[in-house]
Amino acid sequence: MPLQPDRRRQLGAFLRSRRERLTPDEVGLPPTARRRTPGLRREELALLAGISATWYTYLEQGREIRVSEQVLTALAETLRLDGPERAHLLQLAGHAAAAESEAREPLKDEVAAVPLLLQPNPAYIIGGNYDVLSHNRAADELFPRLLGNQAERPANFVRWMFLEPVARDAVVDWEPEARGLLARLRTQAGRHPADPRYTRLIDELNEASPEARAWWPQYEVQARRGGRKRLRHPARGPVEYAYTAFHLAEQPEQTLVVYVEGGERHLSVGALPTPLPAA
Repeated sequence: MPLQPDRRRQLGAFLRSRRERLTPDEVGLPPTARRRTPGLRREELALLAGISATWYTYLEQGREIRVSEQVLTALAETLRLDGPERAHLLQLAGHAAAAESEAREPLKDEVAAVPLLLQPNPAYIIGGNYDVLSHNRAADELFPRLLGNQAERPANFVRWMFLEPVARDAVVDWEPEARGLLARLRTQAGRHPADPRYTRLIDELNEASPEARAWWPQYEVQARRGGRKRLRHPARGPVEYAYTAFHLAEQPEQTLVVYVEGGERHLSVGALPTPLPAA
């Protein structure tokens, strides 16, 4: 099935963004005279990938041409794409099955209760589009005004990060954290090209946030993962947290995120029952 014009434009923009971040020196090409544009030239990338320069130009321009998975793999290797970027490239080109969109993401009661069991560790469950599906009191304190007015629309972590002024104080290293979150949203949106939940959120961010509007065309993609983050605790000021993301078995795009202060390696789970001794 031919790609729709918007999908072809996205594919061209993604390839161009990755081509422009590579230098001739990085791919073993000899230095040349001063360049008017950053990165590799189209003909240089085509030569390295073993494809026609004219054909590749058409691909970047969003023309209606078909591209094989073999060619995409060659381009991915030449562009030095990582795992999430490769998957995104294949999805844009129509070589990966997109997940069916859902009007809403159901959450079982027993799953929704998990963040409550993890109190006092901040914890929440987010959907594929970063809607907050469940949370505990510690998360509510650490991310002030995250819930907003849920009578109007679901709380959303990306919307909070970019459009809630208090987020810039609560997240100590706001810019790198916000850029990474936007890259992860793009990865998720690429898996759901027809889901209006993503398109509405992206349109809202581009309209209301200068940073999102400037960063979105850079076409960064990133997988969800754990890491470390500095957050401003309401009582103790800046605190470094280690956080871990767990994907739910029955709904793999729903993610449980748990925060632990500093270098602690254990969770404080006061609500869980004491385990029985081994037999």
